[in-house]
Amino acid sequence: MENKGEASPSIISASPTSSPPPPPSPRMVLSPCAACKILRRRCGENCVLAPYFPPTEPAKFTIAHRVFGASNIIKLLQELPESQRADAVNSMVYEAGARIRDPVYGCAGAIYHLQRQVSELQAQLAKAQVEIGY
Repeated sequence: MENKGEASPSIISASPTSSPPPPPSPRMVLSPCAACKILRRRCGENCVLAPYFPPTEPAKFTIAHRVFGASNIIKLLQELPESQRADAVNSMVYEAGARIRDPVYGCAGAIYHLQRQVSELQAQLAKAQVEIGY
């Protein structure tokens, strides 16, 4: 049985200021990732989805899975270098959310509405500048 309040003799360092123990290795699976939990499958050490869909964010995977499907998400992540995977997941989740909100236009609809808002605000600004003689 472990005593949580006391350090074992092998952990005590000679330096006066000891640093806290390092965080657990990312390969150690404490809880299945949100993707594996939703798909009801075993989350192994080399689960490609685990780094991007933590167990605390199940909605993130649910949204992406609903639009793209798990096999397409896995296939895309495996084809990308690790340095681009996080951005790809964020993009998929954003695009899937936009597609759920607007099934016809998706992201394009959101872009169109923002561009229209910018145009309206630019027109208001131009009108206000004319009124004040700028």
